[in-house]
Amino acid sequence: MRILVTNDDGIDSVGLHVLARAMVPHGEVVVAAPDREYSGAGAALGALHLIQPEVRHATIDGIDTAWAVNGPPGLCVMFARLGVFGPPFDLVVSGINPGANVGRAVYHSGTVGACLTARNGGVSGVAVSQAVTGFGIEGQGWDDMIKDQRWESAAEVAGVVVGGLLAALPQRPVVVNLNVPNLPVAEILGWRHSPIGTVPPRSMAGATLVPMSGHEGAYSVQMNWGEALELPLDTDGGAVEAGYVAVSCLTRIQHEDRDDLGAAWDALDGMIGVRR
Repeated sequence: MRILVTNDDGIDSVGLHVLARAMVPHGEVVVAAPDREYSGAGAALGALHLIQPEVRHATIDGIDTAWAVNGPPGLCVMFARLGVFGPPFDLVVSGINPGANVGRAVYHSGTVGACLTARNGGVSGVAVSQAVTGFGIEGQGWDDMIKDQRWESAAEVAGVVVGGLLAALPQRPVVVNLNVPNLPVAEILGWRHSPIGTVPPRSMAGATLVPMSGHEGAYSVQMNWGEALELPLDTDGGAVEAGYVAVSCLTRIQHEDRDDLGAAWDALDGMIGVRR
């Protein structure tokens, strides 16, 4: 089995290195990760004509093959599908992201976006994120917040899930969104199948324009962080905050029939003819 490991925090992330080493018992591991941080990139590929994509060899202890890519994680996965990093991969594993990717953070997460890109190419993915104790905004955690991350706990949980997936890969590719508490494994209360909530445990509460001295018409954006929220246990965010591993299987983006948009459809009829 060939496993591609990526992330959105960059090739130098400790969480990436710990996760990659945890995957070694399960198959041939290749790391292809952004050369810098791309948190919040979602499934973006970037403006390829501006990026002028490059890949460079990287070194990670315990990993035979690692590459740094000057683009977001979705691009790393797309290049893997195109054969840039060798034969086809059986699974994409992304993380470990510092900060739970739950609620609306799922839409913007580069960690999750890598796996969505994999599924678009017919390959299953496991997105691995870990709660940041006390503080984590919209699925992101900064350096001074993650000094006490228990990376090994998230890696151990991910290893169990990946081992089970590889033993019986699903016929239809799946994205498993795995969120792990920042606790020793022995203190984790269990795991729960968790619907996606509407908000993360802590979110951005507001943003204000602040004039930049000496730059007329230019402003910096001062962001205000909201208080920690108590989320329902039956959501992904509530489960991980309560000490459970939250497991969510993400669906495809699909068309939804609507019966409340008649005015828009009528306007199209009037412009270009009756719809078929």
